[in-house]
Amino acid sequence: MDYQAARVSLLLAAATALLLLPPGLWLARWLALSAWRGKPLVEALLMLPLLLPPTVIGFYLLLAFGQGSALGAWLASALNLRLVFSFEGLLLASLLVNLPFMVQPIQRSFAALPHSLREAAWVSGLSVWQTFWRIELPLAWPGLLAGVALTVAHTLGEFGVVLMVGGSIPGETRTLSVAIYDRVQAFDLGGAHGMALALVVFSLLALALVFAADRRQAAARTLQER
Repeated sequence: MDYQAARVSLLLAAATALLLLPPGLWLARWLALSAWRGKPLVEALLMLPLLLPPTVIGFYLLLAFGQGSALGAWLASALNLRLVFSFEGLLLASLLVNLPFMVQPIQRSFAALPHSLREAAWVSGLSVWQTFWRIELPLAWPGLLAGVALTVAHTLGEFGVVLMVGGSIPGETRTLSVAIYDRVQAFDLGGAHGMALALVVFSLLALALVFAADRRQAAARTLQER
């Protein structure tokens, strides 16, 4: 086991989940409740990271934030911030590719809540914010749990974007997925197997958590309908 790569992976996964949760929660609720005609375009853009090859996303991020771009040069000179082959750039790429994994489960949870619950809360004197905090959020928590679990699991397993944007710098950008690739290239199949098995087990646990949360939410919805 490459514990240095495991530490980078866990740090990246935790930072991605924590930073994505607030904007993902807001975006998911807006998509669930909004009747804006342009919403399908927003949903299509949100789904794009799921359809594009990771190398395509990594390529355009390299063009946007590399030293040869105007933005990359400005960030380096004005803020001393380098977003290519650095943990900061790796985190930015992770936030972009993991947004749909955070938003979609939360969006489904909010969309499943009957609008009559919100109307009843408003009639009872609760404000929109109080209704969200006291009524909607406690009922939608399985979606939040699923979003965080999927985001963490996908971040740990992401390879293409990580390799192109972050490279394989030990202790900074080399994650478990990249370490597995390096071990296979070096014909260290035993070392690669150990790390790959750890990722498989974690992904299975994350999926089991997602399905358990979905089942609990479905059961709660059935009780509400009765």
